[in-house]
Amino acid sequence: MPSVLHFVLALVVIFFMAFIFSNDRKKIRPRVILQLVVIEALLAWFFLHASSGLAIVTAVSGFFENLLTYAAQGSDFVFGGMSKAGLAFIFLGVLCPIIFISALIGIMQHLRILPLLIRIVGTLLSKVNGMGKLESFNAVSTLILGQSENFIAYKGVLADISPRRLYSMAAAAMSTVSLSIVGAYMTMIEPKYVVAALILNMFSTFIILSIINPTPPGDEPEIKLDKLHEDQSFFEMLGEYILAGFKVAVIIMAMLIGFIAIIAAVNALFTAIFGISFQQILGYVFYPFAWLIGIPGPDALKSASIMATKLVTNEFVAMIDLKKIAVELSPRGLGILSVFLVSFANFASIGIVAGAIKGLNENQGNVVSRYALKLVYGSTLVSLLSAAFAGLVL
Repeated sequence: MPSVLHFVLALVVIFFMAFIFSNDRKKIRPRVILQLVVIEALLAWFFLHASSGLAIVTAVSGFFENLLTYAAQGSDFVFGGMSKAGLAFIFLGVLCPIIFISALIGIMQHLRILPLLIRIVGTLLSKVNGMGKLESFNAVSTLILGQSENFIAYKGVLADISPRRLYSMAAAAMSTVSLSIVGAYMTMIEPKYVVAALILNMFSTFIILSIINPTPPGDEPEIKLDKLHEDQSFFEMLGEYILAGFKVAVIIMAMLIGFIAIIAAVNALFTAIFGISFQQILGYVFYPFAWLIGIPGPDALKSASIMATKLVTNEFVAMIDLKKIAVELSPRGLGILSVFLVSFANFASIGIVAGAIKGLNENQGNVVSRYALKLVYGSTLVSLLSAAFAGLVL
């Protein structure tokens, strides 16, 4: 099937899956959705196919690679060159750099660069996505600050946000990723797919939300972006962000240890009882979706298993599995699957997002918890849609 027709089929299926769970089908605006689809298709072609787009992707990738070399110097100093010897790669080469990048984000926030960036980009996005400024600002800030830290920026207006808008904000937090861990992803999958996924996921989020949770612009609480800047000295801020980065790294490490151990145990149990591992079973469940987003037939079953692993555990576990079989996949299959993996769309993220909001406002945290399954569903559709756009141009 030609890739364009395959892409159209993917759009029809994904849009239908979003439509059947729409909050208000009468408010869905086809013109806005079509506009976003065209924009995202052009962006996918630009970042994954056009020479100028690839040049930008290469430049951004190179920037993060340089950051990783600086981060490695700190790790080498503390751990005596273990990373150079290839020891404890996940901890030293993947997780420890999060501490350094978190510190850089804190510096940019302290200098008021981030609030200005969020305001400008958020305003521009609200002109094209047919959504309110609150949702547009949030889509940018969650990308920069991360799914848990992001809501601190809105603590001044959190209590006034309606449940419908709160769903949109939480869905955006689960459908994108934080810049603080982008460098970590780039150590496990090809950097150009990580960079492309950052942009594609943002627009895919707007498209899916325009169907599942259409919220036309209207009255909305004031956006107090000054809340992004706290009254702290430079070194107070720096210490806080360094510790925040360390906390994120340790949390990810703990989740990796726990999830990988549990998967190994469950796989062994299923193999002993049924003669097939749990991940293989999940692979068969996700197989139609792997084919739908354009992954070639020979790669589809292996890819489907990794897609399922991402959903039930997290993207780090899935990326580790992908790294093991990357050489067995075609370039097209590897690219599409890589884009699918770059998001926080998994069950573990529910606890992270709901817990972060509950820490600021318990009632609103409970609202998000009630949306748990719908948030996972919607954010997974976002990942499928972004991967389908990648499949269109690869």
